[in-house]
Amino acid sequence: MEVQRFGRGLASEFPAATSQVSAALNYPGAIKAFHYHLHQTDCWTPVKGLMQVALVDLRRGSPTFGWRNTLYVGSLRPWQILIPPGVAHGSKVIGGQESLLVYMTDKFYNPQDEGRIPYDNPSIHYDWETQHK
Repeated sequence: MEVQRFGRGLASEFPAATSQVSAALNYPGAIKAFHYHLHQTDCWTPVKGLMQVALVDLRRGSPTFGWRNTLYVGSLRPWQILIPPGVAHGSKVIGGQESLLVYMTDKFYNPQDEGRIPYDNPSIHYDWETQHK
């Protein structure tokens, strides 16, 4: 699978001069959530395993403010996910295999651009149990 090509695809607007590509390996059952960015856009490409991805819109004034969304993605469902600034995001590795996430950002890492929210924050009220739909 081609992950990204500058100037094309889901991350076509990402500037080549300040974009960054990273990878994260996580083990079965691990939950990494929630965090959000004030200015940075992420483009996630899960390449191994299966992940439950949670998205929560924190953007006041957005028509979807407060909405939650769950996506199941991974090697059997190789979707890419574009995550704009102000959308909290996190993931849980489901199944028995570790996951590998390759992600691209439109800006270099800046810790002042990140906000964190505990995975079990009652104001988000996200259910991390796998939804069989």
